[in-house]
Amino acid sequence: MGHVFPRHTKSNPPVVASGEGCYLIDQDGKRYFDGSGGAAVSCLGHGDQTVTNAIKDQLDQVAFAHTGFFTSQPAEELADLLIQRAPGALDRVYFVSGGSEAVEAALKLARQYFLERGEDKRHRVIARRQSYHGNTLGALATGGNQWRREPFSPLMIETSHISPCYEYRGRGENETAFDYGQRVANELEAEILRLGPETVMAFVAEPVVGATLGAVPPVEGYYKRIREICDQYGILLILDEVMCGMGRTGTLFSCEQDGIAPDILTIAKGLGAGYQPIGAMLCTTEIYSAIENGSGFFQHGHTYIAHPTACAAGLAVTKSILERDLLTQVNGMGDKLKTALLAQFGQHPHIGDIRGRGLFLGLEIVENRTTKEPFASSKQVNKHIKKAAFEAGLVCYPMGGTIDGQNGDHILLAPPFIISGEQVDEVVSKLDQAIQAVI
Repeated sequence: MGHVFPRHTKSNPPVVASGEGCYLIDQDGKRYFDGSGGAAVSCLGHGDQTVTNAIKDQLDQVAFAHTGFFTSQPAEELADLLIQRAPGALDRVYFVSGGSEAVEAALKLARQYFLERGEDKRHRVIARRQSYHGNTLGALATGGNQWRREPFSPLMIETSHISPCYEYRGRGENETAFDYGQRVANELEAEILRLGPETVMAFVAEPVVGATLGAVPPVEGYYKRIREICDQYGILLILDEVMCGMGRTGTLFSCEQDGIAPDILTIAKGLGAGYQPIGAMLCTTEIYSAIENGSGFFQHGHTYIAHPTACAAGLAVTKSILERDLLTQVNGMGDKLKTALLAQFGQHPHIGDIRGRGLFLGLEIVENRTTKEPFASSKQVNKHIKKAAFEAGLVCYPMGGTIDGQNGDHILLAPPFIISGEQVDEVVSKLDQAIQAVI
């Protein structure tokens, strides 16, 4: 490994040599189907010439200019395109380098918004258990992933967490899906009242929960009730679409499918499709105007915000998603992949749930399908499946701690939008091979 500080000090991963469509190829020539797009990043696959050419063209003009002095054409065009398609009153785009930065910017903007309005008591954030919003301290504190949070808890801001909308494990036997959704949504109101409405500034949630729960979508009506509660108490709704946005679930912005719009929205991953590090925070006219007509200055920033080359990549990616009609592809291939997963694993004794939207799908692994009892965490089932799948030539995204941060296992699939029907069969076959090898 030389002098690189790796994610895991005792691992020795192969060296990637090239990428071709949905495949990554190591220096020994072994091909791996990128069934998770890395971490739901590589939505266009690898080696897309339209995007690489856009990056080269931008480099030939200017690679970087600091936003303290200049804006750039790619940043302006990309912001315009995103806002043309954005839901609700979202009107301004703040470009950053990734998802964690986008969430940090959202939290700081929420706080400054209320300061500009003279509501300086509003500083508390409410989020959900079993969520993930990034690894910087503010984002980590907001997230409800206990395993990630615990070592750094003394450094983090206080955040309240309510139940996720996790129908597979949360809905009662005699409860309709709608009633379940209303019940867990109403936990937000209870928590606001417990903390004092005048102290709460924002509620943060992923429209479809990604890495921590494994592609868990909300039930019908859940987010409409959440929006009502936020409006009633003057709380900002921040939706984190870093993983589930940019077409991943079948619409450019995931929240479109729930018939609501946030006050602040974060995107990343699929915005750059892995070709450049880029993320963004979108906010409403009202929030932007509070800054513009108040201090006039958002007290935040990083060196590489709105990086011209990154924005050129993001513009090419977004245009490709829209102009190639890849949203239709996501929905069609998503249906094919989910149907194939159900056919192969729908009655599997150790697969308890198959869920998700578009090309953002999860399988929950259980020891007992009837009781939903998970495997003992000490067995590290998710890690063994990840290894077995990789050996079979499939990159997927298994995780542990699905249920409560310690117990439960799931597999997340988020393949490139360009996946073919034949490749759907390849993913399911290799995943079946891995599961059989482990369980």
